[in-house]
Amino acid sequence: MTSNRTYLIMDTQNNGLASGELISPPGGTEPMRLSILDNKVDTVMAHEVITLFSSSSEELPIQCRILRQRGDTILVEKIATLDPEVRRNLRVPTKFNTFIYPISSSPWVGRRPVATIDLSCGGIAFYSDFYLELHDEVEIVVTPTEQPVILHCEVLRRQELQNRFMYATKFVDMCEDEEVAVREAVFSLQLQSRGTQN
Repeated sequence: MTSNRTYLIMDTQNNGLASGELISPPGGTEPMRLSILDNKVDTVMAHEVITLFSSSSEELPIQCRILRQRGDTILVEKIATLDPEVRRNLRVPTKFNTFIYPISSSPWVGRRPVATIDLSCGGIAFYSDFYLELHDEVEIVVTPTEQPVILHCEVLRRQELQNRFMYATKFVDMCEDEEVAVREAVFSLQLQSRGTQN
């Protein structure tokens, strides 16, 4: 028997709709059957086209058309396989206070407090009173994951605000476990934010 795999189900605007379990064999050419979790099947059925994101880095996001529904199970057909960057760029607003730490070549020591703005599978944005140069690399503690993780990131953009700076960064040198932890956190936050909007 095939072990069920869970997907984040998004609409075409990359808003989280629900989680679903694949209950048909993966990799087949036949339409796929998904069991929609947490009584969200009506939310999913309000859309004709959905995108399925797997937490596995091996599996690319796929866009599907909904064919029909029976109870909490839907039948979908694959329309297209999407670029992996779609998943990396999936960004959710999230606010938590945390710290950045210098890496060995940095001219500063200690830790600096930051307040996050959003999180994606590929990076994190935050506010700080502390000045960083473009391409500076720091470590940041990310807490919405199941267990807090310390991730290495590089500053891509800096915006000077009235009394602080806003930084957009990308994660670098992530291991597979870190990638999975961040993906699962992003997916979970997507569904939570959707829940608060409904």
